[in-house]
Amino acid sequence: MSPSEWEVMRIIWTKQGASSTEVIRLMQLKREWSESTIKTLLGRLVDKKMLQTIKDGRRFFYRPTVTESDAMNKVASELFDHLCNMKKGGVIINLLSDLTLSRADIERMQLLLSEKLKTAPVSINCDCLPTDEDCTMHKKSC
Repeated sequence: MSPSEWEVMRIIWTKQGASSTEVIRLMQLKREWSESTIKTLLGRLVDKKMLQTIKDGRRFFYRPTVTESDAMNKVASELFDHLCNMKKGGVIINLLSDLTLSRADIERMQLLLSEKLKTAPVSINCDCLPTDEDCTMHKKSC
């Protein structure tokens, strides 16, 4: 999804479904987008099977076909699939330093990290090159 489509989806996820009128009203409170732009985004999301359309007379109601959590996890997973295995931990550390997190989230992360530490390898190998190639750039741990 494009960043604009994500914004529309966030409204629909938060409202657990919404009419086109409601989506347009709420989006226009956030952005200076025209009604036709928002309708185009809704149409694209339907085409991408992210939204289901329910027609009620002349009104359209949109329901998400995927949960917000599933969509976020998929995007994050796809991003990390493209990163060097050795660099993923550093990216997560940078994200954590920049994000505002609740105490509950931090406590859950600490518990998870404590468990992962028990079976974590000492180092992670670079996966940027085929296994029979020598990675000179990532020889040292990152």
